[in-house]
Amino acid sequence: MQDNDLQYLSLAGVRWELNDIPMTVARINTSSADSEGGAVQSQITARTQTSIVPPVAPSMPMSVDTAVAMAARPTDISALSRMIAEFNHPLRAGATNVVLPNIAVKPNGLMIVTDIPSAEDDANGKILSGAVGELLDKMLLAIGMTRENVSIIPLVFWRTPGGRTPSRSELDLAHPFVNRALELLAPRVILTLGTLAASEIAGVSLPRGHGSVVSLESGAVCMPIFHPNYLMLKPAAKRDAWNALQIVQNLLKSSDE
Repeated sequence: MQDNDLQYLSLAGVRWELNDIPMTVARINTSSADSEGGAVQSQITARTQTSIVPPVAPSMPMSVDTAVAMAARPTDISALSRMIAEFNHPLRAGATNVVLPNIAVKPNGLMIVTDIPSAEDDANGKILSGAVGELLDKMLLAIGMTRENVSIIPLVFWRTPGGRTPSRSELDLAHPFVNRALELLAPRVILTLGTLAASEIAGVSLPRGHGSVVSLESGAVCMPIFHPNYLMLKPAAKRDAWNALQIVQNLLKSSDE
């Protein structure tokens, strides 16, 4: 078995016990004399130790009910972040880093929900990093905000293989932690980035729902806009995003009055 075989088993959720010493079959040559005095080579099998570690039975998958119970326990956002870091989500096995929420130091009532960590996010453990993050920072600065004022959370905290869209079960396992973060931070305005976040949080589709104000059961309002990655590919859409950001700015001002 090669190292890549072990990797595939690991991605499939197989746990390895390093203290197990497996046995493998080896061939040992022995010599014996035949009736005419010649040497006859025969082979016998023997069991010898090898350094390859065998898998044990995969652990049972986490249930959504268990995730809900776990997410309900933390009483502050720091404790919730620690629990997210330790959560055994199926995507964790294939990710380099867990990408934790960015928590505002000086919150102003705005929270951003985005889709999945990018390859750069996965490499450095920071949400919305690289060129996409630089564009987001410019967008926030245009309405007088920075990441110090705004909390940012992804729908899942681990990069999916190849950056594919998360499955329904993968989203459902992470949702309790996203919902708990929304409860603890209690934002007045939620800005969703991209199609997936717009659908999951606001229940609308893009581009039709772009820039529309959606009232949520929590009492907060939600503003779905295009993801910065999309804006980099389609610069003409930046005008629509700017109009939506101005509405966000006015919503925050009006809630302060």
